[in-house]
Amino acid sequence: MVLRFVPFLILCSFCSGLWAQEHVVDTVKIEGNKSTKASFLRNLVKVGSGTPLDSLLIQEDVTRLIRLPSISNATFKVEQTSEEGYNVIYSVEENFTLIPFANLFASSNDKFAFRIGIQEFNTLGRNITVGAFYQHDIFNSYGLSLRAPHLFGPKWGVAVAYNNFSTQEPVFFDNATANYKYGNRGVEVMGLHEFNFKNRIEFGGSFFTEDYQYLSGATNPNVPQELNVDKHLLKLIYHYDNIRYHYQYLAGFKSSLNFQYVGSTDNNLPEFLIGFNDFVYYERWGDRGNWASRVRLGLASNIETPFAPFTVDNNLNMRGVGNRIDRGTAAIVLNTEYRHTLIDVNWFVLQGNFFVDAGTWRNPGGDFGDFTDSENLRVYPGVGLRFMHKRIFNAIFRFDYGYGITKDASNGIVFGIGQYF
Repeated sequence: MVLRFVPFLILCSFCSGLWAQEHVVDTVKIEGNKSTKASFLRNLVKVGSGTPLDSLLIQEDVTRLIRLPSISNATFKVEQTSEEGYNVIYSVEENFTLIPFANLFASSNDKFAFRIGIQEFNTLGRNITVGAFYQHDIFNSYGLSLRAPHLFGPKWGVAVAYNNFSTQEPVFFDNATANYKYGNRGVEVMGLHEFNFKNRIEFGGSFFTEDYQYLSGATNPNVPQELNVDKHLLKLIYHYDNIRYHYQYLAGFKSSLNFQYVGSTDNNLPEFLIGFNDFVYYERWGDRGNWASRVRLGLASNIETPFAPFTVDNNLNMRGVGNRIDRGTAAIVLNTEYRHTLIDVNWFVLQGNFFVDAGTWRNPGGDFGDFTDSENLRVYPGVGLRFMHKRIFNAIFRFDYGYGITKDASNGIVFGIGQYF
């Protein structure tokens, strides 16, 4: 009886030996790159000489390459070189990465404001971003930045920025509004670390000076008309990214948690904690449709101050609402839109969208019941257009028109570079 099982056992042993033979990568080649260094790309991908041939890891590498600013699309092929050896070849399509940008925004009640600048997203062929901007929003502002996420290898990098902002800010107290000239000058340094393909963090801080100068509007003896305060900030940002990219189409989920501690040398601008999380979901609808939604939940120290940290603004959360029309110490915001590709020829894409932006805020010193107060609730449906270049990184020219349907609403056009979210 036992003898009958011997051939079966021998067969199983032979098959196990075959299955145990691992297909191994001999070499990894990069094709199609001109501006991006091949050595940088080879160091970034996980598949390498001597590693097992893993289709899931190869596909992860393709997505990783597409996420780079210098790459618009990537594909792969596998060539057998021996009984167990294979070559993996990644083919990339590069973006043009020296990009000017502009944001123009206004509402029916506001003056025009704009930001212009230029960024190089592939400095030294290593996807280092260097940029500068100039902004005119009643007053003049400027900034410089450098971001090198792979400066110290595939997992470690650094970001440095200097900003000098001057804007006109509304300050709300006693059911009245005052206008202040707001200034913020400082330097920020952040460390960047990637745990794995989907998870990464940014950590660091900044030293900066804030100043407020009264311009017009209501006054109150308890609200100073001039402030100049040195501050420091500690920041931690955690990113989870599981998005699949195909040119203008996105699918999947990502989340970004931003937590900050802000210290102050003046009780008029006291220290506080602030945290907010953006949950973003994309879904493909047919061949040309894309549904996109973002939910932001934010909470800060509930200090009764006219200088609360969360703002209601055209460019941040509510298209058409105006420039910084309100402030709060907590926020719930929903942005949802359907994007449909109207024209897609060679390098050019025209996309239309229908959106609804909705949000509510907690008043400084208030309670969570403020979220249901009709004075704080805002809903803005609208329509927009996107003009896209498929070979230039982030070359998406965005026009949106939002029309408020809640109490005391406004309407307006918002122009910018890149998708709203």
